[in-house]
Amino acid sequence: MKIAFLTPEYPHQKTGASGGIGTSIKNLATGLIANGVETRVLVYGQNTDGEFKDDNITIQQIKNVKIKGLSWYLTRKKIERIINKLHEENKIDAIEAPDWTGITSYIKPKKCPIVIRLHGSDTYFCHLDNRSVKWSNKFHEKKALQNANGYISVSQFTATLTNKLFHQNYNFAIIPNGIDCANFSIETPNSKTSTILYFGTLIRKKGLLELPLIFNLVVEKNPEAKLLLVGKDSPDIISGNTSTWEMMKPLFTQKAFSNVIYIGAVPYNEMKKQIQEATICVFPTFAEALPVSWLEAMAMRKGIVASNIGWAKEIIDDGIDGYLVDPKNHIDYAQKINNLLNDFETLNTFSKNAVKKINTNFDINIIAKKTFSYYNNLLRK
Repeated sequence: MKIAFLTPEYPHQKTGASGGIGTSIKNLATGLIANGVETRVLVYGQNTDGEFKDDNITIQQIKNVKIKGLSWYLTRKKIERIINKLHEENKIDAIEAPDWTGITSYIKPKKCPIVIRLHGSDTYFCHLDNRSVKWSNKFHEKKALQNANGYISVSQFTATLTNKLFHQNYNFAIIPNGIDCANFSIETPNSKTSTILYFGTLIRKKGLLELPLIFNLVVEKNPEAKLLLVGKDSPDIISGNTSTWEMMKPLFTQKAFSNVIYIGAVPYNEMKKQIQEATICVFPTFAEALPVSWLEAMAMRKGIVASNIGWAKEIIDDGIDGYLVDPKNHIDYAQKINNLLNDFETLNTFSKNAVKKINTNFDINIIAKKTFSYYNNLLRK
């Protein structure tokens, strides 16, 4: 079997910045290779056309066609020609694309089936973020779903809400994101320090304008607590502010702000060190599909205090392997953080339960086998 992934991002220095979609694709491609599947990643939006190897994964860079007013269409047709050629040359059997902005809306390969995997469309995220979606994005995302031959979602919540938003009833196979548990396995016990880590993009939809207000309350009861922020800054769509970090600063009390460290983005291979040195991880997000960052933190035995919205219950059992809290309930959120900072026994219990859950349900070998089975059934039709 030969599977290709079409994506706007991939975590490699040659392909530029990458977020959760790129990381999940790399994890899955690695797991599929371990199960005997050839994988190729087509990365569009590149500065050049080219091809290289990332370990055993073939990375094919695609430069967008740039003609004013027609770029979106001509780029899709270029990708369509590439897919047809790869399929005719027996280099791919099927291609998978994310739902984000509907890149496959005007891509109809001659014979190669297209599978859409829901990581969260712009329509989906705008709904969760209570803001308007661009009509063009929603149009392309809906058309891409209509064009597809198969459907996968990383969470049941995302599948159900996507069907509701597009007024459809697609039969999504639920296959969550996965991680290489061996790569995130640690034997070091949890530190008894009070370091609270948030890692990810600094952006409103991930609860970063709630986090200062939560941390202010944490410091009132736990003045030794430190908040470490790791991730790239981003502009704020709603206010038009160019920096979420600058919006966060005045929300901290003077006392709390003196305990905050923001180091910006770090290379992916350095993130493990930041997680390992933290005591707990916090994710007060309003909009996700099934975040890889939560899986990584849980695999590394961190206590988690996360959002209680939708997808969260498909990862964390509240009070068993983490806490789930409404991000706008600042008092409750701060109390749960302090519970873990002050109760080392509960922290260790959560950590042990979290590792067991990740190894059982989210290890990439398990996810790769489910994906292989899905494609095997699809290609037999």
